[in-house]
Amino acid sequence: MTRLFNEPTAFADEMIDGFVASHGRWVKRVAGGVVRSTRSTPGTAALVIGGGSGHYPAFAGLVGQGLAHGAAMGNLFASPSAQQVYTVAKAASNGGGVLLGYGNYAGDVLNFNQAQDRLHAEGIDCRSIAVTDDVSSAPVQERSKRRGIAGDLTVFKVAAAAAEAGLSLDETVIIAERANERTRSFGVAFTGCTLPGAENPLFSVPEGRMAVGMGIHGEPGIGESGIPTADGLAELLVARLLQEVPEDLVQASPAGRRVVPILNGLGSVKYEELFVVYRRVAQLLADAGLETVDPQVGELVTSFDMAGVSLTLFWLDDELETLWHAPVDAPAFRRGAVTAAPLDTVVDDAVPAEAVAAIPEASEASRAGAIRVLAALGAAKDVVDANAGELGRIDAIAGDGDHGIGMERGVRAAVGAAADAVARGAGAATTLHLAADAWADKAGGTSGVLWGLALRAVGDALGNTDAPSAGTVSAGVADAAAAIMEFGKAKPGDKTLVDVLVPFRDALASAVDAGQPLTSAWGSAAIAAQQAADDTAGMLPLMGRARPHAEKSLGTPDAGAVSMALIVHAIHTTLTEGTKIKETA
Repeated sequence: MTRLFNEPTAFADEMIDGFVASHGRWVKRVAGGVVRSTRSTPGTAALVIGGGSGHYPAFAGLVGQGLAHGAAMGNLFASPSAQQVYTVAKAASNGGGVLLGYGNYAGDVLNFNQAQDRLHAEGIDCRSIAVTDDVSSAPVQERSKRRGIAGDLTVFKVAAAAAEAGLSLDETVIIAERANERTRSFGVAFTGCTLPGAENPLFSVPEGRMAVGMGIHGEPGIGESGIPTADGLAELLVARLLQEVPEDLVQASPAGRRVVPILNGLGSVKYEELFVVYRRVAQLLADAGLETVDPQVGELVTSFDMAGVSLTLFWLDDELETLWHAPVDAPAFRRGAVTAAPLDTVVDDAVPAEAVAAIPEASEASRAGAIRVLAALGAAKDVVDANAGELGRIDAIAGDGDHGIGMERGVRAAVGAAADAVARGAGAATTLHLAADAWADKAGGTSGVLWGLALRAVGDALGNTDAPSAGTVSAGVADAAAAIMEFGKAKPGDKTLVDVLVPFRDALASAVDAGQPLTSAWGSAAIAAQQAADDTAGMLPLMGRARPHAEKSLGTPDAGAVSMALIVHAIHTTLTEGTKIKETA
């Protein structure tokens, strides 16, 4: 288990600080992650990669000449926020466009796409590649739904080499997509990993058994079997990957084909054990008529202290092989001779005083409403802090166990931003907008995006002129639900927070339309929300990281739904303690 930490919610930030302090020859700190500390060729495309922390050497260890230009680094097992991705991409850009690379997880897709849209709006050509190498996470007919695991390395390496060679952004994207199409991975785990501060691992495997097809965020495997010998494991991994030859090679015999095999340790399996397994992997690939090129054995994409192994096969062609062999000098991946000059100066990445958001004018009534907004956010913070461990436990049943920590980081940041806004005389809308941005930025992941959208939608409805009323609050909740469903594509029945938000929205609107004051309307809607959260225990997840492990989540409510119900109940207590919100529509 992870033993060395201070405050669990600060672990990722402190880890990044230590990484930069020890690897300044390659990287420098920017808001949201790291970028190269060496000069890149002006006018070339830049590769910016990223994802949740907890996978070193992915992602920061792959920043350097010949590999990534920057890495956006999220909280533990949570995607970086759109703001983090945007900031890192801006700092890494060389003027030839930006390619964003990440594993195919819901939070990463949402946040990287938001950042891409923002960069486009500023005139920066930007594209994305979502790695989909894990054969266990979806059938071949649904490859677009597969998650990215250790195959990240092959896609990032050849894309970066293409950009380094001066290929255009269009050409770099084509190469990255071809590398993704020719990369397949499959893995097993013997024990789960334990996040800093957690009492138990995200999942457990009975003694003498192994989880088959698990993910790199601690997601449980899709199956279970006895632990084989080292040779038996090699045979399982190779057999599964040879069942699925890339589409453009499927008509030809594998014999004579060249592959890069990557035997990856997930955190606790020792190098010596990996070498024993690879011995048999090499024999099996040779028996199949394959030529192995530049085998990689070691820790390349990890999952904290998980005891597990994955095998990746990267099917080469002449161009991909040339790019794979191109020189590279990054903290965790080096080959060949690379000459790189350090940057002349270290940029101060602190936010300048003039960049602090100005506070728009607001009426006295709206400023009073902002005080109640702050109280509501404070109540949300208290209930999240009190239940963070349980939220993480629920999330770990079929997901990655980061929901509690992510919610803590997000709501604490929102309270801090709201308190500052209120102190500077902000109205209700401005307070919620600033809180929304802070929540989305610090939480990252899917929940960060969705709660940011929700708070901003409510702020838009309240405005900065009139006192918040039951009608405007209800309208804001309705707008929040619409924004979340439009952006996240979830609908009732998918086992997400939408399964709580929609019943809450409907119950609140019905009570307000019937003339109930906000306090009682919110109270009855909070009861509906709690019932809806409980009901998610009987659902199968149809979206997100829990989807491949749907059956495992039966009997357990959705973590996002539970946190939503807890928060709306906590907010009700602030309405009964002397609110200044108008009680009529």
